Amino acid sequence: MAKMLREGATYTQRDIIDILSEFSSFKDRVIKKFKGLSRELEGKANEHELWVNVYMISNDYAEEVSCKRLRLQEQMQKSTTTTT
Repeated sequence: MAKMLREGATYTQRDIIDILSEFSSFKDRVIKKFKGLSRELEGKANEHELWVNVYMISNDYAEEVSCKRLRLQEQMQKSTTTTT
């Protein structure tokens, strides 16, 4: 997730909705990819392909989160430089 959840931290309702919607969209993408994968592997005993696809899904998600973090940091830097 792009936003780290910390114990004892407070979050606004908007933050919680953003986190939940981000997780929901990720879950939907994973379900869609696994349905396609299950159709591909139907009748095949190819465990290697399954693990490769699991890796690809997790790698895609990690890249997406990383890009979101970078954009967020850039926005924060821009906002701090414009206020100073």
